[in-house]
Amino acid sequence: MNKQNQTIGYLPDERPTLWKLFLYAIQQVIVMFPATIAVALITGFQVSTTIFASGLATICFILVTGRKIPLYYGSSFSYLSAVFSLLASEEFYKEISPTAQTALDSWSSGQVLPGEVLSYVQFGIILSGLVSIAAGLLVKFMGNHVVEKILPASITGPIAMVIGLTLAGNALSDAAPKALAEGAEFGVENGSWVWVVSLATLLSTIIFSRYLKGFLGQLPLLLGAGVGCAVAGLLYAFGGKDLNMFRDIKDIVSDFPTTLFAVPAFTFPKVSWVAVATIMPIAFATIPESTAHMYQLDIYVNDLAKKKSSEKKYNLAQMLDRNLIGDGIGDMITGFIGGPAGTNYGENISTMAITRVFSVPVLIVAAIIAMVISFFTPLVNAIYAIPTAVIGGLEIYLFGAIAAQGIAIMIEKKVDMFSAKNIAVIASIMIIGIGGNYAFGGNIPVVFENFQFDIPCIAGAAIFGILLNLLLSIGEKKNNNQDLSDQI
Repeated sequence: MNKQNQTIGYLPDERPTLWKLFLYAIQQVIVMFPATIAVALITGFQVSTTIFASGLATICFILVTGRKIPLYYGSSFSYLSAVFSLLASEEFYKEISPTAQTALDSWSSGQVLPGEVLSYVQFGIILSGLVSIAAGLLVKFMGNHVVEKILPASITGPIAMVIGLTLAGNALSDAAPKALAEGAEFGVENGSWVWVVSLATLLSTIIFSRYLKGFLGQLPLLLGAGVGCAVAGLLYAFGGKDLNMFRDIKDIVSDFPTTLFAVPAFTFPKVSWVAVATIMPIAFATIPESTAHMYQLDIYVNDLAKKKSSEKKYNLAQMLDRNLIGDGIGDMITGFIGGPAGTNYGENISTMAITRVFSVPVLIVAAIIAMVISFFTPLVNAIYAIPTAVIGGLEIYLFGAIAAQGIAIMIEKKVDMFSAKNIAVIASIMIIGIGGNYAFGGNIPVVFENFQFDIPCIAGAAIFGILLNLLLSIGEKKNNNQDLSDQI
């Protein structure tokens, strides 16, 4: 009984007290905010609309899944290459109006896309949601064994690792922003101060998660971000504007509203089959990513349930069909109102795993807070003002945790690491995924005479791994004795 009382954490159907609920939700918002907003800024989507869309899609996802799956829906980096490929496409350029062509010619990353162009992109995002929905329906009617066969742990595990490891560069780049690291803003000598902020954030977060107990032990990321901001504030106070690492969103988005209250700039889709052909295939990359997330959740939630001596079994992995359908609906919703394509967030899962707070009500409140923030420009500005170095410090921990959870999947599912087939599949996924990121910047170029297209490294690694696994499974006989021993 004492052991049960000492186990801190919240299962999906448990709800913390009101003030704890709010703090846990704020922590989830802070975790999802950097990546979600980064995708919007890089691809030219409206910042406020993107934040609102992530909250709305999350609530719809939770409702579709029967309020049983604690996941947050946010903008996906997997679609970046597809959007840029579309914008560079000659066929697409001919499809848009002369006015939009002129606007697109002068567009650069960090500026909002011309409305007409954005509307066409949205159409591709909406139809990409159909891929996830179709995958979910396939699982629903044919059973989870279909996914187990196509996406075993030997695939979902390394994919999760690739997702985390390919973001390693992003984490360190944010931990030491290039302009600051090179002393471009306040001198080479003072440029090293940025590391003080990022390391203070990282180490305090690790110490909090390791040594704090009780309620405070469930807020390491929020507290770590607070420490990082405090250190940045002290540097600003004693070093003046030359050591100011806090950001102003208006420096990046020139037309950011200055009023207290502003309704997000919603745009609506226009038909473009070129956009569909370019964007829709990327959904195949998010399916194994989303599947890996479900296995991660299943492992960690049931581990907490066991420690709390709960008699309830949380079969989250058995709800993969609802998860995929919810993901697809999330894409369709965010695409319809003008947000980027997305998926459920590994960063938020890492936060839940670290804090042991898997409460669905926390995710609902986080989604509502995000939607509220999108209407109040000072709140958006306040969160975005968090120094990049602070965000980078958190990302080192979070992205590493995503990769570590990939290992946890393979351990939990008892993947045979002495199997020639498994080694081949895992090795191929890891090298293609990580190598493609560092050798080709995340997109592997494929050229056929005068026709060229790019394959996102995560998508390419996932698809190659799936096909290789199916090929090597031909003629494979089931070892009934081994299956029996596994059951025992």
